[in-house]
Amino acid sequence: MTVSTTHLEVPQKSSAERLPLPALIALFTAGLITTLTEALPAGVLPQMSHALGVSESVAGQTVTIYAIGTMATAIPVALATATWPRRHLLLVALAGFVIANLVTAISLNFPVTMAARFIAGAASGVVWSLLGGYAAKLVGPPLKGRAMSFAFAGTPVALSLGVPVGAYLGKAVGWQLTFGLASALTAVLMLWTLWKLPNFPGKKAEDRIPLHKILTLRGIRLVLVVTGAFVLAHTILYTYIAPILADSGLQNHVQWILLAFGIASIVSIWLTGLFIDRHHRRLAIIGTAMFTAAAIVLSFASSSLVADYATVAAWGLSFGGAATVLQTALMRAAGEHADVAQSLQVTTWNLGIGLGGLVGGALLAGYGSSSLSIAAIALMVPTVLLVILARGHAFPPKQPVNA
Repeated sequence: MTVSTTHLEVPQKSSAERLPLPALIALFTAGLITTLTEALPAGVLPQMSHALGVSESVAGQTVTIYAIGTMATAIPVALATATWPRRHLLLVALAGFVIANLVTAISLNFPVTMAARFIAGAASGVVWSLLGGYAAKLVGPPLKGRAMSFAFAGTPVALSLGVPVGAYLGKAVGWQLTFGLASALTAVLMLWTLWKLPNFPGKKAEDRIPLHKILTLRGIRLVLVVTGAFVLAHTILYTYIAPILADSGLQNHVQWILLAFGIASIVSIWLTGLFIDRHHRRLAIIGTAMFTAAAIVLSFASSSLVADYATVAAWGLSFGGAATVLQTALMRAAGEHADVAQSLQVTTWNLGIGLGGLVGGALLAGYGSSSLSIAAIALMVPTVLLVILARGHAFPPKQPVNA
C-alpha cells in the first residue's frame, strides 16, 4: 500500500524553542487511552462477566487477549507500515480503538468481545511503537527527553486515576457505557490529532533494513534484556501486591498503598522529564537500583505501615520514568531505525507483563508470597549490574537522542 507523503509538516525548531504542548497533549492522550483500554476490564469485571454470561476468571481473559494482540502484531505491523507518514499511522491505530471499544460496548457475545479486544491490543502496539519517536521528532535535541516524558505520562495517569474513575463509572452508569465513553474520547482525540499534531514522513523503502540487522546494532539487545527483566520483576510484584501486603497484616491498606505508587509514578515522570536530557545514564542506574532496593525491603515482609508506604513509593519513583528512560536508550542505539526497534521493545514489554502474571502466580501457589520478592531481586540485581557496565553502548554517559 502506498501512502502519499505530500503535505508533510516539519516543525521549525529553534534554540529557544518551547515544548509544543498541543501536539504533546495528543500523544499523552493516546498513551492514556491505550493504557485505559487495556486495564478497564479489571475495574468492571463483575458487571462484564454477568452480562457476557461467563465467569469472572474467563472475563479476565479480555485483558490477556489484549496483550496477545499487542505482542502478535507490534513487530509485523511496524515493518509493514514503516514507510507510512506517522500521523496517518497513528490515526489508523486510534480508529482501531474507536471500533474496538464501541464493539465491546454493544456486544453481549463473548467471542465477539474477545475479537474486539484483540484488535484493541493490535492498535496498542502501533501507538506504543510511535509515541517515543514521535515526541522526539517534535523538538530539538535539548528537549527530546522532556517531550518523551510528557508523551509517556499518560500511562501512570491512566493507572492511578483513569482506571479507578473507569471503575466508578462502571458502577454508576454501567460497563457498556464506560467503554462507549472511551470510544467517544478516542474519536475526539482523532480530531485533535488532525488539528494539532504535525505529520512526519516514514522511512523510504530503500532505507529500511531487515529486523535481524536491527538486532545486531550495538546496545539494542542489551536494552531489550534490561527492559524484559525490569518489566517481568515489576509485574511479578505489582500483580500480587495484595497477598504480599496481607502477609504483613496490611490487607486493608492495599488501595491506598497502590495510590501512593501511582502518585510517585507521576512524580517520577516529571522528574525524568527534568533530568533525562542531561543525566540519562544516572537515571537508568538510580531507577533500577531503587527498584531493587524496594524489592529487598519488601522481602522482609515488614509490618510497618510507614516503611511499606515509603518502599512502594520508592518503587513507583523507579517505575514511572522507566518507559522514557528505556525508550530513550533504545532510540539512541537504533538511530534512524528507532520506530521499528521500538516495536521490539513493545513486544518485550508485553511479554514481561504476560510472563510476570504466570510466573508470579506459580510462585505464589507453590512457595508463598515471600518468593515473589526473592524472584524480583534475582532478576534485578544482574540488571543493575548490566546497566552500570553498559558505558560504551546502551547506557552511555553522554549521547544525543536521534530522531
